[in-house]
Amino acid sequence: MNTTDKQQELLTIMDSRRAIKSFDPTKKISDEDFEFILEVGRRSPSSVGYEPWRFLVLQNEEIREQIREVSFGAKGQLPTASHFVIILARKDARYDSDYIDHLLKNVKKISPDIVEQMKGAYKSFQEVDMKILDDERNLFDWASKQTYLALANMMTMAQQIGIDSCPIEGFNYEAVTKILVENKLVDPEVFGVSVMAAFGYKENDPEFKSVRQPLTDIVQWIN
Repeated sequence: MNTTDKQQELLTIMDSRRAIKSFDPTKKISDEDFEFILEVGRRSPSSVGYEPWRFLVLQNEEIREQIREVSFGAKGQLPTASHFVIILARKDARYDSDYIDHLLKNVKKISPDIVEQMKGAYKSFQEVDMKILDDERNLFDWASKQTYLALANMMTMAQQIGIDSCPIEGFNYEAVTKILVENKLVDPEVFGVSVMAAFGYKENDPEFKSVRQPLTDIVQWIN
């Protein structure tokens, strides 16, 4: 397959993806396919490589129903989706946190002297350039932006292997957080709810055409 054919194939996949409001509850994603979707999320890029996310794969029907009651945007998806994911964003993704120290030293295997140099650069980035250390909400919002990179990749790659999806923001964030805390699924001091996503197979296959603004309306070249 030449480059032009590959480009067209990918664009066709993106055109075929849409937000599914209700899935076929009888069709389940295989463990292998969903592991692939999660792996895509894990390998997604994030600002300065902080990976400030956690993926809660919510399969418990009782907890799904609790969340459905406070989620106007997931009324049809929660009872029918094969897999439902709540993506959390870290609240401690700051340059001097224990989490970042662990990430750099134990996960990325960076030598301690280089770690200290990196922390100095990250301090300037977060404190001066981004100005996100003066408010906890700013830091959390910055981390949440990174989760959307993983979300987009997961949905696109799911579509490539024939799995439908729906990103969901239509829910009461405080109420969902309370449910997760009460069920001992999240430490609210470390994580906050960023976004949710449903995965499965659509119930039917109605005619669909993706409509977007033309490229000339959204791109400005500066030469």
